[in-house]
Amino acid sequence: MTKHDVVVYVSNNCSHCEKVVSKLKEWNVNFREKNVSENKEHFKELQSQKIYGTPATFIDGEQVLGFQKGKLQRKLGIYNDISFNPQR
Repeated sequence: MTKHDVVVYVSNNCSHCEKVVSKLKEWNVNFREKNVSENKEHFKELQSQKIYGTPATFIDGEQVLGFQKGKLQRKLGIYNDISFNPQR
């Protein structure tokens, strides 16, 4: 698999954040996790992109907002997941 620069902005008590992090781990993707609830600088970084909610995932600088499994897979080049549907 190609190595990607992946950053995930999360917040406390966010079920969609947990889903993104869980899937990235399942797919063995290296990523940096930035918790906006615990670090205000991370929150400011996200605001500077005009994003005010989590999860927000950046893959090689391209954003994926919320938990969009198919979009995450496409951007990461993951096609071996049985439930993958490239039309989503």
